Amino acid sequence: MNSKDIIWIPGYNLDSNCYLIDDMLVDTGAGDNKEYLFSKLKEHDVNPEDIKLIVNTHCHFDHVNGNCFFPNAKIAIHKIDAIALMEDDNPDTVASHFGHEIKCHKVDIELEEGDKIKDFEVIHTPGHSKGAICLWDGENLISGDTVFGHGGVGRTDIGGSFSDLKKSVEKLKKLDVKTIYPGHGMIDNNGKKSIEMSYSLF
Repeated sequence: MNSKDIIWIPGYNLDSNCYLIDDMLVDTGAGDNKEYLFSKLKEHDVNPEDIKLIVNTHCHFDHVNGNCFFPNAKIAIHKIDAIALMEDDNPDTVASHFGHEIKCHKVDIELEEGDKIKDFEVIHTPGHSKGAICLWDGENLISGDTVFGHGGVGRTDIGGSFSDLKKSVEKLKKLDVKTIYPGHGMIDNNGKKSIEMSYSLF
């Protein structure tokens, strides 16, 4: 996929970054800034009802709580994190840790390693959460909170696993990544080098 087809919607306050790809939205933020998110979609001539699929990179509240803004969309998340998302007050969402609660428990599609979504392959990358995923199209990596741009990895002190995260980043090292689209922070066009930098943190 051409990188220009992946539209970055920067996170606002607690929101994660969101990525618009045709009628698909990857992550939806913390659910606190509806007007901001909708205004960003409208800048690209997309109405909320045009969104048909939401892919959550993991179950943390700052990536999933905007799901309720899109009642017409199907929600896809890894089958492990789907459990946390569908339950009330599951600690794996880390919502209560930040004084939030999960507003939307709907899951339509439970993803697994190797599943295909548009031009992307699902890569299961546990560590930041048990069911964290990245989306990979052979050039671009939508990385959630597994790795960040310019070298960095997701935290593991709120229900994650340091050893699992290390294995996941090691898996990503094998990919010839051009551009990283992270869950927070800036897009990074030096992806492979940044993943190697991320791995050096272990």
